[in-house]
Amino acid sequence: MATSTPLLPNSRTEPDGSAVVRVLGYNIRSMKDDTAALARVISACDPDLVLLQEAPRFFRWRKKLARLAAASGLVTLSGGATAAGPALLCSLRATVERTEDVLLPLTPGRHRRGLATAVVRFGGARLGVLSCHLSLHGDERYEQGGMLLDRLAGMGVEHVVAGGDLNEEPGGPTYRRLAGRLQDCRAVAPWGAEQTFPATGPRKRLDSLFAGRGVEVLGCGVPVGLPGVTEADLRAATDHLPVLAALRIPAHRGAGSPRDGS
Repeated sequence: MATSTPLLPNSRTEPDGSAVVRVLGYNIRSMKDDTAALARVISACDPDLVLLQEAPRFFRWRKKLARLAAASGLVTLSGGATAAGPALLCSLRATVERTEDVLLPLTPGRHRRGLATAVVRFGGARLGVLSCHLSLHGDERYEQGGMLLDRLAGMGVEHVVAGGDLNEEPGGPTYRRLAGRLQDCRAVAPWGAEQTFPATGPRKRLDSLFAGRGVEVLGCGVPVGLPGVTEADLRAATDHLPVLAALRIPAHRGAGSPRDGS
């Protein structure tokens, strides 16, 4: 892994009402590993939004997720067992408009999948957010990719960010389906490292963040070498590496805009 990483823009609100936000995507393997290391990694990334996959789903899952959020300086936004694993955390900087957990159709004999979604505001910027963990099976994964896009289109917001564990590398059919409608943040503005799995010797990019076309991507990648993020913690926290992006979200056009809700 790299030992140093260039600076990534910090969160801020611009005079024109736009906002720079940090978004972190992370498969946390049901918090079965070193949860203290996990919290340290998340905290060091200083995110405004965290898109989790494999959040706790069983006994006392809400308490476990709340403890991780508190240890990371964040609060629980949505998801967990009610979304079959995906979850969202946020900083107190976010103003929450609404949340919704969505269960996707169940294929008999396969794992239940779902989406954790929310609409939030940062200053004058309004953002739809979605966390996903797609199927291991290519046919089902492709259909879930379409459902993801439909869900984003129906959120009633102009600007969106989505991400998670796709269980597919760039170039695969589901990946191409998503990248045809959204910006692959890593491809647009590479930063940090690229491969996300496995954490002990990453060889594949299974985890990605995507942004709507109107969002400006300032940098995106695995935060190796970021101050406070150690290789030991990355290896101990879970079996995936996180993906961190800095995004500039334009100011909301207002309720009277003809494009509002498009």
